[in-house]
Parts: sequence; C-alpha cells; structure tokens
Amino acid sequence: MNSLTIVLIIIGTIAVLLIIAGLLAPKEMLVEQSVTINKPRQQVFEYIRHIKNQDYYSVWNMSDPNKRTTYKGADGQPGFIYTWDSDNKNTGAGAQEIKNIVAGESISCELRFERPMKNVAQSTMTSQSVTPTQTKVSWKFEGPTKFPMSIMTPIFRNMLGKDMQKGLDNLKVLLEKQ
Repeated sequence: MNSLTIVLIIIGTIAVLLIIAGLLAPKEMLVEQSVTINKPRQQVFEYIRHIKNQDYYSVWNMSDPNKRTTYKGADGQPGFIYTWDSDNKNTGAGAQEIKNIVAGESISCELRFERPMKNVAQSTMTSQSVTPTQTKVSWKFEGPTKFPMSIMTPIFRNMLGKDMQKGLDNLKVLLEKQ
C-alpha cells in the first residue's frame, strides 16, 4: 500500500467513528445539582424566584460584570425576560424568560442562547423543606444537543454541573449571611 492509501484509510476510519459516535451520543443533555441552605423554604424561594438575583450567585451572570442587560416585565413573575449581551465570548448573548412559577416550590425558565452557540434549553430551580430552617435547592438544566456537539455531551455535562454547583454554593453562602 502506498502512503496515500494509508492516509485515506485513516481518514475514512475516523469519519466512520465520528458518525457512529454521533449516532450513539445523547440527543438531550440533563444536569441537576442541589445544595441544602440553612434558611426556611419560603425565604429561599422568594430570593431564587427573582432572576435579577442570579447576578449575585450564578457563575455565568457573574462572568462579565460589564455585560449589557435588559429587563422586560415584572421580575419573579411568568413572562419576565432577562437578556444579556457580552463581548466576553464565554458569556455570549441570550435571554432567560420565566415560564412558570409554583409558589414556594419552583421556577421554570426558558433559556435562549444566541452566542456563542444558538440553542434553547430549560432550567428549573426547586425548593424543598428539609426541616423548618433548612431548604434543599435543586437546579436542573435540560436541552437538546445536536451533532457534532453531541459527541462532547459528557464533557459539557461535567463542566455545566460544576458551574451549577458553584452557583448553588454561592447562593448558600449569600443567603446564610442574611
């Protein structure tokens, strides 16, 4: 075999492996993290239901203090939209809209990412009483992953999970100081 044939066989094998990986890769990404906060559930929920408060605990919101933000509607109510636009490539641009609130229990949002990658995902934060003075907060993120990015889902899931946990840990410190 000549070297061109060997190179073509290697390229073909890599292409086939990538196609197989794409077919087997998850089409959805689901990440959920939680933390227990030493505060009553209602106090915790009243804080997390306001999207503007994410500027004080979310790793992503805090990644660029110079990002441009706009707000539409009443924060803490369905229909409220928080938009961001950053020159920082990791922060990017997009919008977060409150879709549903179950009083004292959960807030569900739709995330519409424009940059660095276009995508739509769902995020839900729930609060659950552990004791009268302790609350478990769970943060769930779910969204589609498309080929070829779906091949990287395990890496993205790990990175996203770490960032979500850091945000929850920030939330715990912030609320327990109050």
